[in-house]
Amino acid sequence: MDLKFPHHECEIAQGEASTGKNPVNYWMHANMLTLNGQKMAKSTGNNILPNEIFSGDNPNLTKGFDPSVARFFMLQANYRSILDFSNTALLASEKGFNRLMDAFSSSSHLPVSAKTSNFSVADWKQRCYDAMNDDFNSPILIATLFEAVKFIVAVKEGNEEISEKDKNLLHTTLQNFIFDVLGLLDTESANQNNSEKLSGTVELLIQLRANARNNKDFATSDQIRDQLLALGIQLKDGKEGTVFSIED
Repeated sequence: MDLKFPHHECEIAQGEASTGKNPVNYWMHANMLTLNGQKMAKSTGNNILPNEIFSGDNPNLTKGFDPSVARFFMLQANYRSILDFSNTALLASEKGFNRLMDAFSSSSHLPVSAKTSNFSVADWKQRCYDAMNDDFNSPILIATLFEAVKFIVAVKEGNEEISEKDKNLLHTTLQNFIFDVLGLLDTESANQNNSEKLSGTVELLIQLRANARNNKDFATSDQIRDQLLALGIQLKDGKEGTVFSIED
């Protein structure tokens, strides 16, 4: 907010003088960031660096937080309002983020019914768009998304019903707003995919090592084993073949 004038006016003047064109069509000015209710200041130690949010290496945090959790926390405040960072707020956001992701995962395989529900998915979808059309009102959007979360839980517990058509619309709309609009990532699925890729890569190296041993190329075989070990991946040869374990 403190850059609204004259900083950006100066940027516009320089950009237009240099290129003869308006550099941007819209300016969005975010408000201030505080930490534990106080202004950030290096002199008092009341400050945090972005990478410290993820690593937890800061006295104001009890642990590190996934980038999507931190993003979800920030989106719960309008970009025009002051955002107060705190460990308690991040922990609460982590619970909310996980609940949202669990609901999204469940939305694709909800039990369907021929009856129509008293929850209008079409009206709910429009309210999601209305929130973002209201000056990027992400807090209202998130509150609207959690209306769907509550409904999904009710369907799973057998207290509500949903048609096949509404289920598909609900799932697609959640996907669009969670991932495309808010830019969040399903970290659990991403970690699972990364784990599968790692396993596939190591299995390929195990096969290459076996081929090298069969060809009596023990130098290459030992190199594969040693370099994997240096990366924290230990190979164990047995009667049933070679398996691997990842050291913590």
